Amino acid sequence: MATFLANKHCTKVSIPEVELQQPNNYMVYHIAVEVGSVSWKVSHRYKNFVDLHEKLVADHGVAKDLLPPKKVIGNRDPVFVEKRRSALEVYLASVLTFLQQTMPRELALFLDFHKYDVLFILQELAVTFFEGGDEYLRMSKDYEFSPLQLHAISERLKQPCPPREMVDKKFDFSHVLDFCYQLTSLMIHGSSNTFYNSNIVFNKLLFELSSFKAVDTLFISSLPVANIYSVGPLRDNLVSLTVHHCRLERISHVLLCDDVHKDPSSIGDPQMWKKLMCVNLSNNEISEIDASVKLMPRVERLVLNNNRLYSLDNLTLLPHLAQLHLAANCFTSLINLHYKIGNVVHLDLSENRISTLEGFSKLYSLETLNLASNQISDIDQVKHICNLPCLENLVLTGNSVAIVVDYRVKVLEQFGNRATSICLDNEISSQKEHDTVAVLQALRKAREGRANPLVHSLTP
Repeated sequence: MATFLANKHCTKVSIPEVELQQPNNYMVYHIAVEVGSVSWKVSHRYKNFVDLHEKLVADHGVAKDLLPPKKVIGNRDPVFVEKRRSALEVYLASVLTFLQQTMPRELALFLDFHKYDVLFILQELAVTFFEGGDEYLRMSKDYEFSPLQLHAISERLKQPCPPREMVDKKFDFSHVLDFCYQLTSLMIHGSSNTFYNSNIVFNKLLFELSSFKAVDTLFISSLPVANIYSVGPLRDNLVSLTVHHCRLERISHVLLCDDVHKDPSSIGDPQMWKKLMCVNLSNNEISEIDASVKLMPRVERLVLNNNRLYSLDNLTLLPHLAQLHLAANCFTSLINLHYKIGNVVHLDLSENRISTLEGFSKLYSLETLNLASNQISDIDQVKHICNLPCLENLVLTGNSVAIVVDYRVKVLEQFGNRATSICLDNEISSQKEHDTVAVLQALRKAREGRANPLVHSLTP
């Protein structure tokens, strides 16, 4: 990201190209700007140069005859176009040198500094929050900061002596800080692409989050969490955390994102996420649940859909865990689940490769079990879960067992007296199904009676 204040003598402007814009039939001058190692392009017509020049002459003492004159006839002649291109390039270089110490806002906007430079990005944010920040906070909506904006804020906070602020107070950095201090829900979307017409890549920018002192909901998407070098007060205040499409390989990488070593064995109270209750790390590359989960001891809902999990570990470190979502992972069989997931009441294991329910037989707190789109083919597998006292919602759709003739009543019948209280595949059983289940249960009892007759031995 550009920092003009630190790179005044390493700033260059040029006009390498002119293009005839169709269908409006006017010439566009493509301006290349370089500030240190950061570069970008911005395009303007000649009349935009004229408008800029009038402001610079009136307010900043630029010489009136510095801009090449206007020409009405023959202004598309190649020789003239090249001459004007060269003259405009000299004009911009001269203006930039003359106004290097002040960099008036008019020139900064003309060269798109407000999109790519730390100071001018913050001025744009300051105006935004000065004019509408209070109303936005009253609406309690999520607010999205780009990594570029967060990087600008972080760089500004590093400055021991803030630069001279604009005379107009609406550009003051304090408006940005006030908004950040009061915001409760923050969204950050990264990208591996270059930003607009620059060589800036969002996902190469580092930033901190210490300014967000009231945020309780954080959503991060498509961004390396290693870019965050300080989470500030989030560990004390955050209630809900979502990290999607970040190619996250370990849970510790997000919970210890600002820790140098990221070693769960050496963690203590300073690294604890004290209020975190809802964590969603879906659509990543997590292959195990590591011991860092103990950093969020109050979590009640954990979502790990669309990862690479094939086993369950360390979940007993979460004593309050009630909802566990593990859809679209790599599970095939799960043995003795009651030793691994504690008192979970809602369990989603849809879109895996599970074929047996034997490991679910002692999940006595379970109320909802979603096994949609697995590999359960034998309807007798239901016997392993039919005695779970709290189970009310069962989803088996998408398994081959669901195409068995009279599948619903055959499943419900195995629940005995609780059959009428089971919601199967998100559908409450009908009265007709209740009647059929009652008949099947009676037939089962009759068969069991015949199979085990009471034998009396008669002796003379």
